[in-house]
Amino acid sequence: MIVAHTRCFDFGLSGSFPMKWLSFVLFVACNLAAAPVQSAEIKVLTAGAFKPVVVALAPDFEKRSGHRLIIDNDTAGGLTKRIENGEAFDVTFLPPASLAGLTQRMFTAAQPQADVARVAIGVAVKDGAPAPIISTTEAFKAALLNAKSIAVIDPKAGGSSGLYLADLFQKWGIAETLKPKLVLVPGGLVAQKVVNGEADLALHQISEILAVPGARLVGPLPAEIQNYTVYRGAIAAKTTQEEAARALLAYLQGPEAKAVLQQKGMEAAP
Repeated sequence: MIVAHTRCFDFGLSGSFPMKWLSFVLFVACNLAAAPVQSAEIKVLTAGAFKPVVVALAPDFEKRSGHRLIIDNDTAGGLTKRIENGEAFDVTFLPPASLAGLTQRMFTAAQPQADVARVAIGVAVKDGAPAPIISTTEAFKAALLNAKSIAVIDPKAGGSSGLYLADLFQKWGIAETLKPKLVLVPGGLVAQKVVNGEADLALHQISEILAVPGARLVGPLPAEIQNYTVYRGAIAAKTTQEEAARALLAYLQGPEAKAVLQQKGMEAAP
């Protein structure tokens, strides 16, 4: 809650004025001056994988602070373009590489910025479907080659997992083999494709997989090829709600946030 900082003044009333009324007037004046004014609305632009965390924590933050969150999400590339095109916001959560360019071009403030979470890429199937073995790199590669269809974020949309996987497939020399199997998703919840039968496997950030009813997380990619996406919070350079935005960043680094991160398949950033 935003509070006006004020002083209580001596009104210069004469000594003939009854003391009890003077005390009452001063009491009312001081309390009215210190009363909370309208709470802030904080527009939050978050890359998709971090959205479930922000949404889950929003009611508690709003209750504690008195502020209201307006949450919107997109791929990292989509948000970057929207911010560059002038979309108004107060706080954004993006991978550091995306934020670096926005900060350099003065769309986001250099300080404060905070790493609030990281998330691994996982593999999902439809609930009840056989789960492939993905415990080793070779097993994971075999699962991809044996699958009839694989849902991933379209790299052209700028999603971090899609970009990483496209590069990985190229390095392995299987990109052309997998190309006819890929179900490219421009944004949103990739695991929905296994639920509705459009894909056998879905590869996406674990937090995004857990957000889809009917999808089952098989597990994370093997450690030697795992790729973590870090989410960093930054305040808009032109925000009019800096104090409220700072309060949100601080809250998302606290104990309440850490508990929800685990529930949503993420972890606190190291």
